[in-house]
Amino acid sequence: MVAHLLRLKLALLRNSLKRSPWQLVGLIFAALYGLGVLGMLLVGLGFAGSVGDAEFVGMVIVLAGSALLVGWLIIPVLASGLDMTLDPARFVTYSIPMKQLLTGLALSSFIGVPGVVTLVAAMGTAVGWWRYPGAAAAALICGALGALTCIIASRAITAASTSLASSRRFKDVSGIVVLVPLMLMGPIIAGVTSGISDFSVYLPQLATTLSWTPLGAVWGVPADIAVGAWGPAGLKLLIALATLAVLTWVWKLCLVKALVTPAFSGGGRRTAGKLGFFVRFPQTPTGAVAARCLTYWFRDPRYSAGLLIAPLIPLVMVFGGTQAAGLEAVGPILSYAGAFAAFMVAWSISADISYDNTAFALHLATGVSGKADRTGRVMAAAVLALPLGLLFAVAGSVVAGDWQILPGALGLVLGATGAGLGLASVFSSRFTMVVPLPGESPMKSKPGNNFATVLIQLSGFAGAGVLAAPVAVLIIIGAVAHLPLFFWLALVAGVGLGALYVFFGIRMGAEQYNKRGPELLQAVSVDR
Repeated sequence: MVAHLLRLKLALLRNSLKRSPWQLVGLIFAALYGLGVLGMLLVGLGFAGSVGDAEFVGMVIVLAGSALLVGWLIIPVLASGLDMTLDPARFVTYSIPMKQLLTGLALSSFIGVPGVVTLVAAMGTAVGWWRYPGAAAAALICGALGALTCIIASRAITAASTSLASSRRFKDVSGIVVLVPLMLMGPIIAGVTSGISDFSVYLPQLATTLSWTPLGAVWGVPADIAVGAWGPAGLKLLIALATLAVLTWVWKLCLVKALVTPAFSGGGRRTAGKLGFFVRFPQTPTGAVAARCLTYWFRDPRYSAGLLIAPLIPLVMVFGGTQAAGLEAVGPILSYAGAFAAFMVAWSISADISYDNTAFALHLATGVSGKADRTGRVMAAAVLALPLGLLFAVAGSVVAGDWQILPGALGLVLGATGAGLGLASVFSSRFTMVVPLPGESPMKSKPGNNFATVLIQLSGFAGAGVLAAPVAVLIIIGAVAHLPLFFWLALVAGVGLGALYVFFGIRMGAEQYNKRGPELLQAVSVDR
């Protein structure tokens, strides 16, 4: 049965690559990236083993190994089942012995770029111990044990989140909330490191502490063997084995519960008569599309995640800018960064039809015209993007104490938003992207299918940069030459160009929509 599960994983991976050449290209790029990371890692370990003593090599490996295990614990929370090709829920109707199911699922996780890279990197830590044969041999064994621990930990936390938090709302909210510290990782790391005066003292102490915890015990065994500390090495090996055993036990319990307990499907009562956004928009096809899309922005986590991330982008940009230009740059950066936040919300509708999935059939079945569809989606995004950009523009002017920059910031917001809405209207009616299905985590990804999506996104960003460039040039001239007139010219240009981009974007997108409606429905209905 274990061999059958492994063959099944290989067959599914092979068939997924045959579906689209982009999936094969994406897998090739991921493999090349993984090989590059492995090459740098092995070279770095070999160099560290040449120039450093056992304590230094052990510190590096323990810290890196602990970070690796933390990554495997965090990623499933964000992705809510990343690469669940062999989803345990699919085996509910089969009486597979639990021991064989656990073994098959664990080993199948190594079939793929992340699993292979983790296994080779973990066992490759032996390169750092090339001057200590005993430690190198132990590193091979402990590396395999560490890689298996990463896989089991990932599976355990995924199963736990499914069985203990089966409420869809809980999973959606928790997955989105975790994005906040990730977006602010740079400022957080900078704040922590600024409080540490001497890394040469702090890092060895941290590595020593982690080596006695489940995170770093397995990586600390070879270091103790290298210096002849057999007693601590044995204790740390016991901690590593106990960690693996506990994680396996947790995974088994949660998997048993998940296989016999149906997923939460809602069923709560709803009060009749409340139409939400539908009473806020005109009773026309355009208004209905706008109300439906705006409802998605607040109730679908795939959209609401963007609403959470977009306001954080200016804050990250402010942090980066102040590191280079000082605190006096906070106001201007905050003011102009609002344009990028507004653009991110506007550009989100480039995947609107893809997010609709089979629900897009309602637009075709009811005869919604391309103009009504494009205009309604633009209205919903604009209601959110423009206030967000204007808020940052005004806040930046207040912080800077300079109201002369406000017209330029407003012009950039309007120009960037118009460019995003116009381009998204064209792109979403021409291209479809592989996105998380309705009900899935906004961070879920499928192996080998992201390359085409990345190209589309980069093309959209580049196009928006070109379209917004005239407004940015006027702002730069005004700032360099100290001529407030150019800020007002930027405002006029932003209003005019933004409206022009939206007009032509809706028009071109509507033409493509009317011609390609059935093809779009077929494309978004393939991956269900």
